[in-house]
Amino acid sequence: MTNRIAFQGEPGAYSHQACVDTYPDLDPLPCRTFEDAMEAVRAGAAVLAMLPVENSTFGRVADIHHLMPNSGLHIINEAFVRVHINLLALPGTALADVKQAMSHTMLLGQCRAYLEAHNIARVTGADTAGSARQVAQDGDPTTAALASELAGQIYGLDVLARHIEDEGNNTTRFLVMSPEPDMSRRGDDGMITSFVFTVRNIPAALYKAMGGFATNGVNMTKLESYMVGGSFSATQFYADIEGHPKDPGVALALEELRYFTSQLDILGVYPRDPARE
Repeated sequence: MTNRIAFQGEPGAYSHQACVDTYPDLDPLPCRTFEDAMEAVRAGAAVLAMLPVENSTFGRVADIHHLMPNSGLHIINEAFVRVHINLLALPGTALADVKQAMSHTMLLGQCRAYLEAHNIARVTGADTAGSARQVAQDGDPTTAALASELAGQIYGLDVLARHIEDEGNNTTRFLVMSPEPDMSRRGDDGMITSFVFTVRNIPAALYKAMGGFATNGVNMTKLESYMVGGSFSATQFYADIEGHPKDPGVALALEELRYFTSQLDILGVYPRDPARE
């Protein structure tokens, strides 16, 4: 049986870092797209997929929320990765030699203060780890990459400066997807239930649907809306709540929610990561 965990991106990406940190006993499997990572699990090429869903600085990863409901996979865990950005260069390069830094446009924006202070121009690359690989292949000491330390280790680059991001709390949340649900566990820090639903076409349906969570003391940590099929009138909602569907309060809240919805699908029930704090 395969012992791999799929992720989207190049080796050394922050998704790769999430795999290494959370599942050190599994072999990371890089995939070209999010769809490819999910398909690797469905096809049995990997046992799990590690997928980013939101970032504390840039918000949600839009594609994931559209892909999850129809993926046939189930959320069994969450993981949080602190996005530390490092300046990586060819071995023996001095900081004064670096004239430009390459990375994904998001990371370039997050290191603006450092780059300006050192008069380093920004060059947009396809992604973070891919930029590190490109710097290693090109062999130009005047070009550095902004990426994880893991990327530097993989592509043989030196770390010229660590943790140069402007914001001190930039964190990405990942969801771990599996072919089978696992609702038997109980986490020491509580549980999270994730689901999608579509409200019935009646007045104040969303307001009424949410009432059951308030009256039953269930904390909703996320509620986001999405168009369905390009229609402005058909809206699907994604939600995270604290608790397990078998908890009395959660069970009552979900029962009330079903009354006001035309569709309700539980995407996963999984331990609450203490890193949420």
